[in-house]
Amino acid sequence: MNWRGRVRAFCVDTYHWVRSMNSSAPGSFIYEPPLEPFLTVLHVDDDLLVVNKPSGLLSVPGKAAEHSDCTEARASDSFPASRIVHRLDMDTSGVMVLAMNPAALRHLGLQFERRKTSKSYVAEVWGKVVEDEGEIDLPLICDWPNRPKQKVCFENGKPALTRWKVEERKERTTRVRLYPHTGRSHQLRVHMLAVGHPIIGDRFYAEGEALQASNRLALHAESLTLHHPANGERVTFQAECPF
Repeated sequence: MNWRGRVRAFCVDTYHWVRSMNSSAPGSFIYEPPLEPFLTVLHVDDDLLVVNKPSGLLSVPGKAAEHSDCTEARASDSFPASRIVHRLDMDTSGVMVLAMNPAALRHLGLQFERRKTSKSYVAEVWGKVVEDEGEIDLPLICDWPNRPKQKVCFENGKPALTRWKVEERKERTTRVRLYPHTGRSHQLRVHMLAVGHPIIGDRFYAEGEALQASNRLALHAESLTLHHPANGERVTFQAECPF
C-alpha cells in the first residue's frame, strides 16, 4: 500500500477517535493581539506590500468591535491603499502579501485562485514522524457544530493536498516543512492531526502534552512565491521562523 493509501486507511480507522477528541470547540476566547512587533514590512513597492504577520493577530477584523485590530488595519495605518489578498489563521505567523492598487489586487487574486503561488511553512508537530517525506491527500469540510474547526470528510469534503518533508526529529517532536497545494481553512492543522501528529500549541486540534508543548501554534508561513503584477517576474518573499 502506498503512502496515500496508508493515510486514508489510518484516517478511516481513527475517524471516530479524532471526532471524539475534538467533539467541542475551545472554551471562551479573549482576543489579545500582540503589540510588538506591530507589523514588520518585508517589502513594499507600487504594487505589493509584503508583511510578516505575528502569531495572535487576525488577518482581517472580526465581527466584534474588540476584534478590529488586525493585519489589514495595521497595514492601512501606514499604507492606506493596501488591500488584503489572502489570509493566515490568527495563530499562524509569517508572510502575507497585500495589493497596493486595484489592478494588483485582481492580478494577485487570480494567482491564488488558480494556484499559481507557492507556499512553504515550517511546523513542529507532536511525536516522531517515521518517514522522511510524503503527502496527505484528504478532503476537508467545516465541522459545523464546532466551527471554526474543520474535519476530514470523504463524502462531502473539498479536495485538499499537503506535501511534507521532515527537517529534524527531536526527543518528543518533529520539525517539518509543509507545502500546501490547496488552501483550505485549517488545512495544515487538520492534515497533521489526521496522520497522528498534531501541531504543538494548537488550541483547536492538540490536547494534553501536545497542546502544552508550545505557548503558541508552532506554524509559520516562511516563504511565498508569486508572479509580480508589474512584469510577471517570479519573486519569493521570506520571513525567518521565530521558533
